[in-house]
Amino acid sequence: MAAFRDIEEVSQGLLSLLGVNRAEAQQRRLLGRHEQLVERLLETQEDAEQRLRETLTVEKEVAQSLLDSKERVQERGAELEQLEAELRKVGEEDAELEASLNQLTRELQELQETEVDLERQEREVNEDTTVTIPSAVYVAQLYHKISKIEWDYECEAGTIKGIHRGPRVAQPIYLDSTQLSKQFISDYLWSLVDPEWEPEPGAGAGCGSREP
Repeated sequence: MAAFRDIEEVSQGLLSLLGVNRAEAQQRRLLGRHEQLVERLLETQEDAEQRLRETLTVEKEVAQSLLDSKERVQERGAELEQLEAELRKVGEEDAELEASLNQLTRELQELQETEVDLERQEREVNEDTTVTIPSAVYVAQLYHKISKIEWDYECEAGTIKGIHRGPRVAQPIYLDSTQLSKQFISDYLWSLVDPEWEPEPGAGAGCGSREP
């Protein structure tokens, strides 16, 4: 503002000189001062423009820095969200693994209990077999000696087939259990037994060695 006031004064001085026709020396002096003021004004304007450019450059750099910082914050936020999601997923997997482990533990306990029960049943079966099988063999041998019947165990299902070796002739047996009652079949088979049957010599000693 001071520079403009000086220019205004110089201009007014020039007009005054022109109006009153002052000396040439004073005119040159005023013109020289005018030129100096113009140069100073130009220098001041150039300096102001330079500072303005520098200010704009700094503002641009600051703005870019702020944008970069904002992008980094957003990237860190996205990474944080991803880490949180992965953490939740790991937590869910841990829960599933724990549930599976508990299930496997229960199944293992059930298998152990089943194994103990099977071992107990096996011992009971072995104990029963030790007594039952010799007794069953004895009964089967006794039935065979009394009935004199040789059974055909390869016949069709529902068919009773065999040979009765009586005291005089061998008689085939062929009965259809689907057509005949159990009572009839039992009576028929017992009718084949010789009512005068007697143990074979030495058979009593052999059978007596076994429990019925």
